[in-house]
Amino acid sequence: MLKALFWRINFFLKNRKSTKINRQLGNGVKSVIVDSKNGILAVDPRDLEVGFKLRNYGSYGLEEITRINQLITSKSNVLVVGAHIGSLVIPIANNCNKVVAIEANPNNFNLLKTNLYLNNSENITIHNIAASSKQETIKFQMNVVNSGGSKRLPKNNEYMYRYDNPEVIDVQAHSLDEYLDEENFDLVLIDIEGSEYFAMQGMEKILSNCNTLIIEFLPHHLKNVADVSVEQFLSLIPKHFTKLTIPSKNEIHPVDIGGVMLKQMYNDNEGDDGIIFTK
Repeated sequence: MLKALFWRINFFLKNRKSTKINRQLGNGVKSVIVDSKNGILAVDPRDLEVGFKLRNYGSYGLEEITRINQLITSKSNVLVVGAHIGSLVIPIANNCNKVVAIEANPNNFNLLKTNLYLNNSENITIHNIAASSKQETIKFQMNVVNSGGSKRLPKNNEYMYRYDNPEVIDVQAHSLDEYLDEENFDLVLIDIEGSEYFAMQGMEKILSNCNTLIIEFLPHHLKNVADVSVEQFLSLIPKHFTKLTIPSKNEIHPVDIGGVMLKQMYNDNEGDDGIIFTK
């Protein structure tokens, strides 16, 4: 009870701070330019997660970028589902052949497009769509305080997902097997705030042909956004993967043992921003 109250107050204060920043800068200021270790990036000044860290600390997610760079070569083709504003995509593209990036939030997509221009990123192709099991129109909420937390409208829309009163819009979603027909990727990264399950349903061919899958694993997203069990989630992981790395625990397991670990993490509501499946 006390923990829930703490987070509710925390979310309230973040929203209040974001609103204050917007009021001070004025509604006409849509982005500020940051020269960071991730690249020269336009960020939303109201964003108190990725944007805040880039503005105040000069970097974001460098450990994850290092891990990914160790899994690719200059010949690798990479698919990133959930590209946000490009803070991860742009530095990765410097170390591989090409990147295809998917971003559903139109505001984030516009910043992503700007950031590709600012960094002369010519080997990145971007698409403003959502990934799903089929071609459809979905309800999508655009969070501001944590724009990277924007997502398909959750089936159980808890306060943690709507504390900043996000605008809900219609977004076109596609099966990526159909939308990216004829494309093959060495590494696939999926981080779409609980919609990973729906995306994987439409990516059977892509996933069966890749060497590495990095995917967000957050139990509260699986339970509330997708409303699926850990068993349903794991059923979509291709069988050719033999190893599972859990970075938050600094552990590497055979997939069958790793699956047991994920079930325990699910029950304990313990997550990881990017578990890694490899051959």
